[in-house]
Amino acid sequence: MNTEMSRRGFLAGGTSAAVAAPAIIRGQLLNDKLDVAIIGCGGRGGANLQEIAACGENIVALCDVNQNNLEAASHAFPQAKTFSDFRKLYDEFTSFDAVAVSTCEHTHAFATLPALKLKKHVYCEKPLTYNIWECRQIRHAAREAGVATQMGTQIHAGSNYRRVVELVQGGCIGDVRECHVWVGRAWGLQSAEAAKRNGDIVYVTERPKEAQTPPAHLNWDLWLGPAPERPYNDVYFPGPKWYRWWDFGNGTMSDLGSHWNDLPFWALKLDAPKTIVAAGGPAHPEIAPASMSATYTYGARGPLPPVTLTFYQGELKPQVYIEKQIPQWDSGVLFVGSKGMVLSDYFKHLLLPEDKFRDFVAPPPTIPESVGHHREWVNACKTGSPTTCNFDYSGGLTEANHLGNVAFKTGEKLEWDTARLRVTNTRKADPFIHRSYRKGWHLG
Repeated sequence: MNTEMSRRGFLAGGTSAAVAAPAIIRGQLLNDKLDVAIIGCGGRGGANLQEIAACGENIVALCDVNQNNLEAASHAFPQAKTFSDFRKLYDEFTSFDAVAVSTCEHTHAFATLPALKLKKHVYCEKPLTYNIWECRQIRHAAREAGVATQMGTQIHAGSNYRRVVELVQGGCIGDVRECHVWVGRAWGLQSAEAAKRNGDIVYVTERPKEAQTPPAHLNWDLWLGPAPERPYNDVYFPGPKWYRWWDFGNGTMSDLGSHWNDLPFWALKLDAPKTIVAAGGPAHPEIAPASMSATYTYGARGPLPPVTLTFYQGELKPQVYIEKQIPQWDSGVLFVGSKGMVLSDYFKHLLLPEDKFRDFVAPPPTIPESVGHHREWVNACKTGSPTTCNFDYSGGLTEANHLGNVAFKTGEKLEWDTARLRVTNTRKADPFIHRSYRKGWHLG
């Protein structure tokens, strides 16, 4: 971000949907501005800052371990207090109504939980947390706080997802007992040739042992946060390099799984899976895979039948795709029903087989259009109106995605007991559900 950027320029990327939101909801004036603290000001954090400011809210605090990001945001919002350590923000300044967390994945829970304990409204980027245990702590804390929460799965606000949900839940393709999700992105552990072909930016296959001098603008100790002690190396920073390292993230699954698995999670009313099995191993101890798959079995949900969901990333694809029985979309979600199929990506969908549905007329929309993902959260903060990606819903999605990686790491089929937060058929999964934190860091 250009440090000379003006506030007007900073807001230029904001969505017009936010501006078009109604002035009154449930009889309460929305002109009352929220005081918002921003934790993480670069990358997704910069985008979230733009969106929230475009809703007309007051930006009262800015926090980032990257001084360049902090200075750029402060230049645009000079009235905001600045911090490098979000722990100090919470200790020294609590005069805000809401917080937006856009740090790296491994610090999401640590930046979010204090806000919930203070009963502040929270917007947090995806994935909600680094692991399953952290996710459950955040879900519980959000319920107890009773505040407005939203996870940053922005595509959830799009019209296309709504239309697909209506088709699936309306029975247009009959009972759905099978669903496939695939994403073309393939960053992670792979050969240099495959990495170059897939547009990856890191070809290393082992964690480097040598230390490099961190950039002057980066507080490396704060960036590490609760993660294991590691000497600075440019294979970790800047993002998205850290995504592929198990120390800091969970690869493509927690990144794109948050967006793509969201559609079947919503449309099929999924909750906690019963079993999970992964393919594409063996797992590397340090680096997430470029290519893998994870298959989940879900039991009946009320009148909905049991269903199997399989997520594929990188080189792996569904058999129906490999056999070219469906359009060759780079990424997609395929619902397989007893009367037909729905294929969707972010912005379009298709009923299959096409000749069978040639004269099909979609039912009238029943799910209202979104006022915008960020505006939805802002309105909820002010009025108590619901959000569609609250931490309970998004927490269930996040836990399921993490379980796919746990199955991949263990190399075993997992039987999941969500009430006890444990895999019942092997203890190999335990270290991946919860981990110890670096000295000086604790969650609670």
